[in-house]
Amino acid sequence: MSFDYVEYKEKNLLVPMEISNKKEYYNDLMNIEQSWTGRVDAQISNTFIRETIQLIINAISLFESGYFDCAFYSLRQSLEVSTTMVYLMELEPEKRESELLDWKKKSKFPMYGQMVKFLIANGDTFADMKKQMNDYFNRIQLVKERLNKHVHKQGFDTFYVSRNHIVNRNKNDDDLLNDFNYYTEICIGSIAILRLAIDPFPVLLMDEEIYSRTDDVLTEPYSENFIQKYIGKKDIEAYKKTKIYLYYHENFINEEKRHPSVVDIVKYQYIDKDKFDEILSQIHLLNKNDILAVFVTKFSEKVSKAYFYDGLLFYFTSTKSARESLGFDSRVLKNIKESDNHINNAYDEAYLSFIQFANEELFIEHNEKFTDNEINLLMKLLKEITNNS
Repeated sequence: MSFDYVEYKEKNLLVPMEISNKKEYYNDLMNIEQSWTGRVDAQISNTFIRETIQLIINAISLFESGYFDCAFYSLRQSLEVSTTMVYLMELEPEKRESELLDWKKKSKFPMYGQMVKFLIANGDTFADMKKQMNDYFNRIQLVKERLNKHVHKQGFDTFYVSRNHIVNRNKNDDDLLNDFNYYTEICIGSIAILRLAIDPFPVLLMDEEIYSRTDDVLTEPYSENFIQKYIGKKDIEAYKKTKIYLYYHENFINEEKRHPSVVDIVKYQYIDKDKFDEILSQIHLLNKNDILAVFVTKFSEKVSKAYFYDGLLFYFTSTKSARESLGFDSRVLKNIKESDNHINNAYDEAYLSFIQFANEELFIEHNEKFTDNEINLLMKLLKEITNNS
């Protein structure tokens, strides 16, 4: 086999290292990715969050491939991008639009340090968070400074040629690996904390008393394990003293608490037919589609599911479907809708019926065929629901 000079020059000084808990990092990053904000004026922050997550993933991949300085640079970028997100969201709408335009055009834009100084002096939420969580933000700053040392190549231990010199080749790389893992965990926690400057839902929803009082929101709560590993109970309790958290908490805690069966409908579109009386006692907390789904699925034990918007929204129930397949094909619904026969269409081992009423469209999955009398009763029920809504 011939000597590949190009490959030798490209890989000679690279020392790949394994991140043993890489999969755990990726799973934990998913917890942040699922903390999607529903704030209408802050949708762009979701893109920033996704970018910071990708930067962490890139850092891990680069480090394992031996490009340790690039890995540290990518970690530093994750802090800078998440700070840029908070900076933009803290600006007044008109100023935000102007600054965002400059950012998009790569015009003059504040550096990391300038953004932090501005936020401390002018940012309402960020300044309050830093005040309440000063120790945590100091840790972030210390890690940022250590990352700068690696990025700016300060010290021979940041040089590829020095780390791979014959004198150093047999030295243990545990210190470098431990540093990288520590910095990675701080950066992951920092992203999660700065996400909370947009809204407090990832932490609010961890509280069952709040969770049971909220609608079906886009945000998934942080897990207890995630908080323990990347932020710490002490610091999250400090966050709960911020104005933004207290404001949201007060608004929700004064709402009516939903029964578990009603929470299942609102959050998961699951209807327990045995809990109909309980559900009915809080019918006022359900939206139009929820109410229709409840009454339609309760109408007959034959009914297992109800589909709205050509299957984009569906409810399942305590009645198990006779279908063996769990798959779903919107083309099946479309074909039935466009056919001449809308009732009792074979759907694998079950049946599918399409109902139109009062400008509404509904697909019903049922385990046995509907009789003509059942269809008449169903249409009467839907008419009553529509008239009373």
